[in-house]
Amino acid sequence: MAIIVDKVQKRKDIALACKNLFIEKGINSITISQIAKEAGVGKGTIYDYFKNKEDIVFEVIYILMDEHNVVKEQRINEAQSTKEKIKIFFDFFYNPDKADLREIFKEFVSISLTQPNEDIQAFLKSTFDKYFAWFCEILQEGIDKGEIKPLAIDLAKGLFVMGDGFFISHTMKNSTQNIEEEITLYLDTIFQLIEVEQ
Repeated sequence: MAIIVDKVQKRKDIALACKNLFIEKGINSITISQIAKEAGVGKGTIYDYFKNKEDIVFEVIYILMDEHNVVKEQRINEAQSTKEKIKIFFDFFYNPDKADLREIFKEFVSISLTQPNEDIQAFLKSTFDKYFAWFCEILQEGIDKGEIKPLAIDLAKGLFVMGDGFFISHTMKNSTQNIEEEITLYLDTIFQLIEVEQ
């Protein structure tokens, strides 16, 4: 009797088995043979499930972001104010619990900037659209509750990309020491402008 393989789960299993390899060595320093060995499968099996190394990184980040989003959404829902919710939205960039995800995110950003193609652009667009919609929902909820001024929605895109900007800037300098302080200061300053005085 033939063994039925859950291809979706197998793809996830292979990708997650390689997570630490990507974190420790980076995508440019590893080969498909190393990936196959790490995942405990043959090299041909890798190509049965993935087009290339970049495709594996996308799968890893997709899985990890889904897990991250479950926790993030719960924390945001438990937060009392819009300001707290926005700070939680951005704590990915400095939360110690998200160090592995940030390392994979660096690989993702590197691939996106150096090897753009239709698949990467589609992935980026869908990811951006999803998170930006979520971010706008948080702001709109704050506006509807009368916590922040309606003009806050006009600042949405600038605020949204701010986190990536701080992260990329700090990564280029190879230092993420003060990123939490800088993001917090920036958000506190923005909220001085957009919060409705009670």
